[in-house]
Amino acid sequence: MQDPRSARLNGLDTLRALAVTLVVLHHYTLFVSNDDATFGWVGRIGWAGVDLFFALSGYLIGNQIFKAMATDAGLSLRAFYARRLLRTLPNYLVVLALYVLWPAWGENAPLAPLLRYLSFTQNLGLKPGTAFSHSWSLAIEEQFYLLLPALALLGAALRGRIVFAWVFIACVVVGGMLLRAQLWAAQVDGQTYGTYFYYKLIYYASLCRLDELVAGVALALLKNRHPDVWTRATRHGNGLLAAGLLVTGLAFWLFLDDRYGFAPTVFGFSLLGLAFGLLILAALSERSLLRDLRIPGAGRLAVWSYAIYLTHRGACAVAYKPLQALGYGPQTMVAIGLLLALSVLSGWILYRLVETPFMALRERYVPSNLVQAMTLR
Repeated sequence: MQDPRSARLNGLDTLRALAVTLVVLHHYTLFVSNDDATFGWVGRIGWAGVDLFFALSGYLIGNQIFKAMATDAGLSLRAFYARRLLRTLPNYLVVLALYVLWPAWGENAPLAPLLRYLSFTQNLGLKPGTAFSHSWSLAIEEQFYLLLPALALLGAALRGRIVFAWVFIACVVVGGMLLRAQLWAAQVDGQTYGTYFYYKLIYYASLCRLDELVAGVALALLKNRHPDVWTRATRHGNGLLAAGLLVTGLAFWLFLDDRYGFAPTVFGFSLLGLAFGLLILAALSERSLLRDLRIPGAGRLAVWSYAIYLTHRGACAVAYKPLQALGYGPQTMVAIGLLLALSVLSGWILYRLVETPFMALRERYVPSNLVQAMTLR
């Protein structure tokens, strides 16, 4: 859920729009219609839209960090964190207030302790069925925003060789697979409440869900530290797109076949990281269909995607029961059309009333991640 102004490439807009669409459709089947058949396999696999957001976040934030570090001014942690907070906090706090003050917005489900939301630690041991549960992904992203620039600067200060960065990325991926394997064997396999612990200890857990984020970081590292390799790779955009679609299809098949099984749990998220990394690389490549194709409406959905992600569940929770009382159940085309439109509208309202003015303040007072950004005023 990154700043759409950071890249105006059609391909990245398409991927952002796809990510938020998948999530909205999945949550509709899960929390509104309660029927996996509503949108077929697309609705069932729609949770992977979050993983696509993770991969985009890893690339966009990693690119900002590595690009700033390569300048004479250097990366300013103060500027970076100020820009991130102005980007993410205003929308988030407004929606969190809705969950606290308006129980119907939160489907009358119990909230986690407020401090967990304010400290972005709600994903740790999160119980399924908690209100505003989809904010677990925002918690992981905020933790990522906090650690990545500090680690990058630490590596630079210690004059670490670039190979160590690649070793670190590999260790994160392999370590995540090993951790998921251990947790699956101990808490999921053959357990009466295995699905519950799958979500609580694996799906929502930070250390188990870094694959796509580090896949994006790897792309940013490749672009900024290995420009010759990057140039050669991005000459084959359509080949990368074909490979990305193939690996995405394989990952989707793996999860659709056995969502909570050993293979998808241990290897599936890493496979999604590879798949989405290839798609992002295709979106950034020369003469790529994904880069050049402009899908009507995708740009606007991309711009509003963070706000839509935050508001869509609450908006549907408030509206679907009145529609049902009027005879339009959640499986009817009228309800589906109105509720999906409301999901977009609620996000647009949040974007216009909250996100837009704070982004203007950010551009005025913290215009970049460079050191001088915090010293000019």
